[in-house]
Amino acid sequence: GYTVATPGNWKDGDDVIIPLTVQDPEQLTQKYPKGFTAPKPYLRLTPQPNK
Repeated sequence: GYTVATPGNWKDGDDVIIPLTVQDPEQLTQKYPKGFTAPKPYLRLTPQPNK
């Protein structure tokens, strides 16, 4: 499975949220190979993993 969260208005294909429980930089690289953006310190977005 994937360790991600989705907002209430999420649609298939939209970016997903990386939970704050994932903090280790090495884990971030392994789990989210497509990379991520952080528009806010508490909000990290990554492309939908299975797309």
